[in-house]
Amino acid sequence: MTKLLKEAFVEASKLPESEQNVFAEWLLEELASERRWEKAFAGSHEALTHLADEALAEQRDGRTQVLEPDKL
Repeated sequence: MTKLLKEAFVEASKLPESEQNVFAEWLLEELASERRWEKAFAGSHEALTHLADEALAEQRDGRTQVLEPDKL
């Protein structure tokens, strides 16, 4: 365990039990969410490559336009 993570857990351990449980639930859900994203992206390399190639081709062919957020 890293020094920073230990420090975070020491600070969290000072919270009331109910807040510790809320923090623990949040942390576990964040970790599970990260694993889901990693799994989703691991299987999408080919699709993302295809989409990137399409976008680059559209740009080369002049079929794109500059995004102006202030005009949205």
